[in-house]
Amino acid sequence: MDAHVDIGGSEALGLKGALLVYQGNNRGFVSWHEVRQAAEGGAPFLGEAQEVTTEFVHHLAQGLGTRIPAEILPGNVLVRTAETIVWWTPAMVRTMFFAGHDQDASRLNGKRFPQPPLVWKVSGRDLWVRALADNRRPESKTKLLTAPYWNMDGETGWTCQGSMRSPDEVGVVAITAWERTFFQSEFTHQTGPRRLTTHARGFFGLWSSLAGRRRPFPVEHLAAAKETLQEFVTRS
Repeated sequence: MDAHVDIGGSEALGLKGALLVYQGNNRGFVSWHEVRQAAEGGAPFLGEAQEVTTEFVHHLAQGLGTRIPAEILPGNVLVRTAETIVWWTPAMVRTMFFAGHDQDASRLNGKRFPQPPLVWKVSGRDLWVRALADNRRPESKTKLLTAPYWNMDGETGWTCQGSMRSPDEVGVVAITAWERTFFQSEFTHQTGPRRLTTHARGFFGLWSSLAGRRRPFPVEHLAAAKETLQEFVTRS
């Protein structure tokens, strides 16, 4: 039995141990077993069970590359884990771009529009966006609203990235890049059946009324997302 494995790169990885998972009807248990070498070149075998400690889990996570580097978190960051970062942005004015294949969209292309306050979630290469009713940092029980943008699933807030290019960086340094690439890409189509706005004249009625304006975004035209910030953050 070969106790080494090659997964690419120059470093040889040796077999050190195994985690065994036991599962009953109502509870589970995990034990750690170190690999022992048999005498005279025999096959390696697992030693006796050892307790899985918090320190062991931390070392294992570091070895798997899930350690979070030390970062100074700006005030707009809401959540930071090894897999996910969530932040919010206040209401502001941004330029938006629309695909030219739709006549109504073409009239809006390249204009500046007031934006609602937003909550952003990035996990891996995926992006979710929700809107806020109030222009202040949300709390766990804050009810979120549907972000009124094309290329976005109104039900979940997941973004179909299309012409977007997700940033190569991760963590806090990538926040500005995610916002920039979201608004610099083209909004091309509605994704999913859920209504993106409660405006009487729909999506184009909303954004046509805001083109070139500097008045605050009319949050009364945002549709309920039917979830809180806590639910948005913990939903996979």
